[in-house]
Amino acid sequence: MSVPLTQPAQPTGSGETGERITALFEAHNRALLRFLTCRLRSTQEAREVAQEAYVRLLQLDSPSGIGYLRAFLFKTAANLAADRLKSASRRGRIDRLEFFGDSEAAPSPEDGIAAQQELTRLLGAISDLPPKCRYAFIMHSIQGHSLQEVADSMNLSQRMVRLYVERALAHCRNQLAGEPT
Repeated sequence: MSVPLTQPAQPTGSGETGERITALFEAHNRALLRFLTCRLRSTQEAREVAQEAYVRLLQLDSPSGIGYLRAFLFKTAANLAADRLKSASRRGRIDRLEFFGDSEAAPSPEDGIAAQQELTRLLGAISDLPPKCRYAFIMHSIQGHSLQEVADSMNLSQRMVRLYVERALAHCRNQLAGEPT
C-alpha cells in the first residue's frame, strides 16, 4: 500500500542533505510526476514510483557526492518505471499462456488417449523441475494462490516466485512440444 506523496520523509543523514532533497522535492516533484504519468499512463503508479525514487535517494550513503541530484532522481525514476512496465508485460505473458488447446464437447477415444499421454508428459515435466520451482508453479498455477501468497510461504520475493513460475511454464511447454529444455 502506498501513501500519497505530499512531502519527502525526513532523511537520516546530515541536515544539509535533507535540505537539498527537500528543495529538490519542492522544485521538481510536479515535473517528476508528470514525467512518470506519461510513461506509466497511471497517476497512482507514477506516485508510487516517485515515492520509491525519493526513498532510494534518501538511502544513498553520500548524496552530497552526486553533483546533479535532479538528474539522478529522474534517471532513478525512469529506471523504476521501465522495470515496472517490463514486469507488467511479463505478467501479461504468463496469464496468456495455455497448455491445452480448445477442447471439443465429446472427444473421440483417440483424443482421450492422446490427452492422457499429454497429461503424463506434463506431470513428468513438472516432476523434473527443481523443488522450489515445482512448488512455486504448483501453488500458483495449479492451486491458484497469488504470487504474493506463494512468496510469503516460501520466504522469497514476489519477483523470484514469478521467475520460478515463468521457468516452469517454459519448461512444461517445451516438454509438451517435444523440444529440449
